[in-house]
Amino acid sequence: MGNIRFASKEHEAFYTGMLAQTGNNDAYHKAFFYAMGISAETRGNIRTLFDFKEDCIKPEGLTAPWQTGGTYRLCRLAFNLWNGWTEEGKENRSTPYELFDCSFAPYFFEAIRLRYPEYCRSPEPPAPHLSEKER
Repeated sequence: MGNIRFASKEHEAFYTGMLAQTGNNDAYHKAFFYAMGISAETRGNIRTLFDFKEDCIKPEGLTAPWQTGGTYRLCRLAFNLWNGWTEEGKENRSTPYELFDCSFAPYFFEAIRLRYPEYCRSPEPPAPHLSEKER
């Protein structure tokens, strides 16, 4: 996988620190902590969003008073990338239409790439010597 695009040095430090703290480098942890690291608010409140002892998300953190429209979207994406989580009765708030309507959107693509590396590889260009019929 190529270089990872970070929003800031703090984002990168958070990401590497969280992976080291959990001792887990799988696609779930990478995508989750990458997404949570995008915003200073989510970095600063990570313990309200993730249970390090149980190694699981804490969806109740969505109701915290520090949440903004952007961090709310960020958390929903991170939770969904973790285990497919959507809030019962509010599943429509986890659609790309709702989630990507914020300034964090360029980094959301990177989080998706980290979660699904096997599907987000650059496609190989077709061999130039083959005709379209042969491709």
